[in-house]
Amino acid sequence: MSRRFSLIAAVAILLALAVGCTNKKSVNPLANVGTKQPDKVLFDKAMDAMKHNRFDVARMTLQTLIITYPDSEFIARAKLAVGDSWYAEGGTASLEQAEQEYRDFETFFPNMPEAAEAQLKIANIQYQQMEKSDRDYTHAKRAEDEYRNLIMQYPDNAKLVAEGKKRLLEVQEVLADREFGIGRFYYYRMSYPASIARLQSLVEKYPLYSRADEALFLLGQNYEGQIAQVRARPNCTGFNTPPGCVGEAAKGSMVGALTKEASAAYSQIITRYPVMVREDDAKKRLAALHQPIPRPTKAAVAQNKAEEESRIEAGTLDRAMDLVKKGPDVTQAAKVGEPTLVDPTPVSANQVAKETMRQAMGLPAGERGVSGEIVKGDGPPAANQPAPRSDAPTVANADPFARPNTANAADPNELKPTAAPDPNEAKSSAPDPNELKPMPETQNAAVSDAAAPPPMQVNEIQQAATSSGGDAAASSSSDSNLASDKDVSSSKKKKKKGLKKILSF
Repeated sequence: MSRRFSLIAAVAILLALAVGCTNKKSVNPLANVGTKQPDKVLFDKAMDAMKHNRFDVARMTLQTLIITYPDSEFIARAKLAVGDSWYAEGGTASLEQAEQEYRDFETFFPNMPEAAEAQLKIANIQYQQMEKSDRDYTHAKRAEDEYRNLIMQYPDNAKLVAEGKKRLLEVQEVLADREFGIGRFYYYRMSYPASIARLQSLVEKYPLYSRADEALFLLGQNYEGQIAQVRARPNCTGFNTPPGCVGEAAKGSMVGALTKEASAAYSQIITRYPVMVREDDAKKRLAALHQPIPRPTKAAVAQNKAEEESRIEAGTLDRAMDLVKKGPDVTQAAKVGEPTLVDPTPVSANQVAKETMRQAMGLPAGERGVSGEIVKGDGPPAANQPAPRSDAPTVANADPFARPNTANAADPNELKPTAAPDPNEAKSSAPDPNELKPMPETQNAAVSDAAAPPPMQVNEIQQAATSSGGDAAASSSSDSNLASDKDVSSSKKKKKKGLKKILSF
């Protein structure tokens, strides 16, 4: 009897365990639902396969789920997981497949929160394949475009947008370093227009570049190189002029314009990047060019100081590893500030060369050397008017290019004899307005007795008491916003010894 009861108890326990195992629900954090449906089972198997790096099995299971259950609530997550499997597998071919899957996800599910994540992963795919600044920049340029799309298309996703901006600053650091290298290459070969075009576009497009002060200093050196070339040209005197000569007036105009451009580049270093290494050199060059030296504002000093402190100094090991790794070094990229989302109008070398020619011709910037007259007709014919015929009589002012019939017309340039004066003709009684007449004595005395007013001084400052007080207050207010030399020197980031500069003068 006891054996019978023990057997029944064992069977009951087995049934209870079987029922408990059958009714147990698995909860997936990705789906956030608990179910026993077959599509859920397939999704869980795919996630388990990805966890154990069996990416081909995971993709086959996810494709089975997508084809077999097209109306499942796991379709969107399954398509995103297919891209994740390719992304996690790595490799050039796998990353290309992952990018295609993420683009398809954005196309079919643009309003889901995961669409921003798919766009971020597309940009990260290009980021991972970036090369150094002196190598192929295709992936860097595509990464810049993809991060910009993320920031502009999904501005509400603050977390992903912040990550995208951080990566975008690193990408733009690589692209800016490439432009700087090209501009320096052209400078050393004295191709000043090409170098100016590269460096000017660089400082306008990437103001947070870690060597922006070097780029501006090199830009000023380009203009000074052009000044030396202009002064070395022979003067155009007499009839036998040597080739490439320049007149004295044109030479002075060109030197003045180039000096102005060089001083603008040096002044921008002082006002925008006052705590960077080229600030002292810019002051020296402005003094050599006899140009005023500006003072930066306290806000500019604080901004540039924050940018410099956010950069990471590469250690000895990092510099050694940079020699062997494929990717670029982005430690010098700024971690604060907003990246450039819209490219400014690029500057071309032809534009710089044409501007130099305008200066040589004494023309203002942007003016054409040849002017033409636009001839306008009478406009289109009125409604219901017949088309003009070639055999129709010529109408006055109808054709501006028509030649007048001068067969019987008098020549206006013909010299004719002057008619002899008529002795019987009475002289005109009207007085000659140009005839000098004596001044009356009373008026002459009044004018001589009156004191003549003193001549106006051009440089004389004439201000009322109230206006001078207001100007003094405004001047003191502006001076309070300017940074002193002590503020700039105390904010400068200490550089390591042995810093190599690109130029010496």
